[in-house]
Amino acid sequence: MKSLFTFILIGFSSLLYSQTPVNLTGLVDLQQRSSEFEYDIRYATKNNFLKLPVYKCAKCYLRPEVAEALIAANNYFCEKGYKIKIFDGYRPLSVQKKMWKIFPNAHYVANPYTKKSIHNRGAALDLTLVDKNGCELNMGTDFDFFGKEAHQTYKNLSEEVLQNRKLLREGMKKFGFNPIRTEWWHYDYKNAHHYKVLDIPFECN
Repeated sequence: MKSLFTFILIGFSSLLYSQTPVNLTGLVDLQQRSSEFEYDIRYATKNNFLKLPVYKCAKCYLRPEVAEALIAANNYFCEKGYKIKIFDGYRPLSVQKKMWKIFPNAHYVANPYTKKSIHNRGAALDLTLVDKNGCELNMGTDFDFFGKEAHQTYKNLSEEVLQNRKLLREGMKKFGFNPIRTEWWHYDYKNAHHYKVLDIPFECN
């Protein structure tokens, strides 16, 4: 009995003092998993199409398996001399509703009352690539540009832009991330609709 109790106590202590915090929502903070990303979490600032911050802090939360796949993708790009820069990850459903109220266009903002967004499931990312100096690669438009020029199929762009988008797209697909038609920056993780929609506010230190 004593050895069994000791084993249970050791296991419980390991859980309490694990370097990877237990997250009851099923999400992890990417910055606690890797320090190799660049960040520009636009919805924690006024520099977005809403013109106001809707996140309390600049955090990127994801499902654990999505975070691990993204880290693998970033390692791949780092070997080529680039790095992933993140604009957005998990987005609470309440924030999705604010976006829909301002811009109710399902081509660019997922309807929070029907299909919801993969961002609300912690399985989507908005991102780009930066070079070794931290400069963003030319993708032809800014993040959250609502127009045909941001579409994956739009070809009336410079060869540099087309190659940069191809580099990002092909690299992300290698690790289970799928692009969407209307936004060069948006990627959904495979089988993302299996994850539950969440409306949990960010945890800020």
